Amino acid sequence: MRRAHEAEYEAFVRAHRGRMMATARLLATGDTQLAEDLVQNALIRLYLAWSRARSANSEAYARRVLVNCFVDHRRRPWVRRESTSDDIPESLVTAGELDDSVAAALLDALRDLPPRMRAAVVLRHVQDLSVDEAADALGCSVGTVKSQTARGLAKLRARLDEQLSTPGGNR
Repeated sequence: MRRAHEAEYEAFVRAHRGRMMATARLLATGDTQLAEDLVQNALIRLYLAWSRARSANSEAYARRVLVNCFVDHRRRPWVRRESTSDDIPESLVTAGELDDSVAAALLDALRDLPPRMRAAVVLRHVQDLSVDEAADALGCSVGTVKSQTARGLAKLRARLDEQLSTPGGNR
């Protein structure tokens, strides 16, 4: 019985780890090492709760665990004391989609959003989840997702307009 559970879990990880990494990279605003840590922690938590996760919608369960890992990480006191670097993180867009300055500006703008607001924007507009699915992943109400997404998009627009309209920007 245990082998069947482990085989089922392994198949789930093989099928969904890439999408979890993409989501984690955006939540971590391009910090690949943090994204890998978030996914690894989420997969450990998922394994420990696999009997419960597989009986529900396992993809939604994994997404919620990943978002919870991200929010938990941001709550740690040492995270608030970290200093940022001027190095531009690895680009998340493929060549030709956006030029490098726009991609860097987008990641910088995402980095400035509070963690739950960033999660709402990423889940809704990058992962293309419905409001209900995002609310489930974040463990909050539909109204909270809507307001956090609207505020997040407004902040992103304002920040991107500011960054891209300055000399040396892309406009």
